[in-house]
Amino acid sequence: MNGLWIGDMDAGLPLRDVVFNTIRRGILMGELKPGERLMEIHLANQLGVSRTPVREAIRKLELEGLATMVPRRGAEVAQITEKSMRDVLEVRKALDALAVGLACDRMTEDHKEKLLAACISFEEAVLAKDTTAIARTDVAFHDCIVEATGNVRLGQLVSNLSEQMYRYRFEYIKDVKQRVGLVEEHRQIYEALCCGDRERAVAVSAVHIDNQEKAIIRQIRIEREK
Repeated sequence: MNGLWIGDMDAGLPLRDVVFNTIRRGILMGELKPGERLMEIHLANQLGVSRTPVREAIRKLELEGLATMVPRRGAEVAQITEKSMRDVLEVRKALDALAVGLACDRMTEDHKEKLLAACISFEEAVLAKDTTAIARTDVAFHDCIVEATGNVRLGQLVSNLSEQMYRYRFEYIKDVKQRVGLVEEHRQIYEALCCGDRERAVAVSAVHIDNQEKAIIRQIRIEREK
């Protein structure tokens, strides 16, 4: 069982919500691995709480599809399947196409500067081989594009989906060879947006998602064969 700890971001929330958010983040960020058992007593000891809020959290995680009950084993982190991954990426691909299309028409110089800075931060994370930073800066890059659209509702949809994407994001950045391609794809998206080339931006964005899907499938199959 990996080490979980309660951070400051949930300060002020009821204990049951803090415990749920902490375990949920652990799953989404890959700290709790697919197939790993969610043992109430161990989680309660790690988090310094009673078993009751942990039990409630696991039930809620089941409803979200992040945990499953296995006969004679109890609760465990839900497996990452090709079907669940494709479902998420299919929606993300459509939202990304909408975002880059709108951003092409609405980007200001300030947005372009922020996007360039996000590109550079991502490249630095890749060079440092810092998996957590790579995931964080990848999110930041795409958030810059959504921000440039000025569409609050789109931002909310992408934000909600991004939480589900975290599980898959960690899977595709495990492939070190894939990282160089991600850097290049980010650069191509940035350049297309700066030029106002909507067709190019949408096309590169689609390839970006397609390549992620291929990388994740490879990782899923590697894990399955272990």
